Amino acid sequence: MAENKEKANKPADHHKHLDEKYPTPRGIRGNLAKIGFLFLTTILTDFKCVGRDNFPKNNPYVVASNHQCFADGVLIDKWLPRGHFKWMCALVGADLETDYGHLGRLIMKVGRGIAVDRYGNPVRGLIKAKKEVEKGNICFVFPEGTRTHDGKLGPMKDGAAYIAVKAGVPLIPVYISGAYQIWPRSQKWPHPWKAPFKRRKLIIYVGEPIYGKDHDNDAHKVTDAMSKWMHDMEVLHIDPDLG
Repeated sequence: MAENKEKANKPADHHKHLDEKYPTPRGIRGNLAKIGFLFLTTILTDFKCVGRDNFPKNNPYVVASNHQCFADGVLIDKWLPRGHFKWMCALVGADLETDYGHLGRLIMKVGRGIAVDRYGNPVRGLIKAKKEVEKGNICFVFPEGTRTHDGKLGPMKDGAAYIAVKAGVPLIPVYISGAYQIWPRSQKWPHPWKAPFKRRKLIIYVGEPIYGKDHDNDAHKVTDAMSKWMHDMEVLHIDPDLG
């Protein structure tokens, strides 16, 4: 009897451990890494944002972005309203903190990562992210689930829309243009120069908020609206240096 009780308690203890572990604490190291990376990005690239006013003045909300490089979340962070970075967390693949060494663990800190199993059951991570949004946090989600292999959008999953609908908050669609050309997954380090003394363009496009109530509070319909906006942006802005 005691053995069965011990086994029954293990899942609860595991869930409690996850609730205590995530979001990953940012700490001094995470804050300094964010400041340093954005300082270099601002100097080494032609970095701009279009539609910044579409970010809500008050949190919470969900940000859904295409996924072009390791640093997408940090790039968006620069353009959040003042004070919102403190509340930012991100839904990330669990392998980021296990398979990508010091860089992966640092990204977890900067983004206050909430790990989700991309290859198994993601429900636990989604529920945890929803709870954090309900506490007032801003959750970043990359609906493609992984970085692009060719700069183009991949299929969109419903995670971002699920969190926004269930938490009753707006979903803010974001399209990043130029990060793939600077730091594709095939390169270990960023390459911000297009030619000698010519910086590559890097532009963050922020779309108008998408509300679940306008789409029957159906996560699939919200995802479809978000996906349509992103594909429209891709047609226009897949490579900012060509414009």
